Amino acid sequence: MDHLILNFDRAVRTLSGAATARRANPAFGAAAGALTDAERSLAVGLMRVNHAGEVAAQALYQGQALVSRSPGLREKLDQAADEELDHLAWTRERIHDLGGRTSLLDPLWYAGAFAIGVVAGALSDETSLGFLQATEEQVEAHLASHLDELPAADTASRAIVEQMKQDEASHAQTARTLGARPLPLPVQAAMKLSSRVMTSLAAKI
Repeated sequence: MDHLILNFDRAVRTLSGAATARRANPAFGAAAGALTDAERSLAVGLMRVNHAGEVAAQALYQGQALVSRSPGLREKLDQAADEELDHLAWTRERIHDLGGRTSLLDPLWYAGAFAIGVVAGALSDETSLGFLQATEEQVEAHLASHLDELPAADTASRAIVEQMKQDEASHAQTARTLGARPLPLPVQAAMKLSSRVMTSLAAKI
């Protein structure tokens, strides 16, 4: 029951925008340069995609933790989710600083990722960890591409994305250490396809 209450609280904070970061925002103190309208629009779109990804990450972890058979794994998932809450708050703050808004489809991303997390967690802890590893590796690569795309003058967004990238790599390594089972290639392909759909829509809607 306590875990159900915790998951409900996380869901409300995730979708309401009430999530607060435990760590300092990496953007604080970044000497951002002036952005053109085109650069600002690009940055908003990229950070909106990153925020949508963090909404999905929260749901995935919550779904996995809800059905996990291992108290130790639930603890690791909750710890990763706490760090992802930082990412959620940081990206939302940066989007608002840039004069943008978060994705209108956030509830859809949340519902879909939660369902995937429940299914993965119900199969086995090893499979659940495999989903965690594959997801984090995809996100890390995705963030690396954003560092290439973000305007050089947008040092605030770049600082946030760089810290997120480091955290995602750490989460993937934790999953490997805990015994993640590699996912079948068709599943990995489906994950990449769904990620492309989400990023394409979230950037605009």
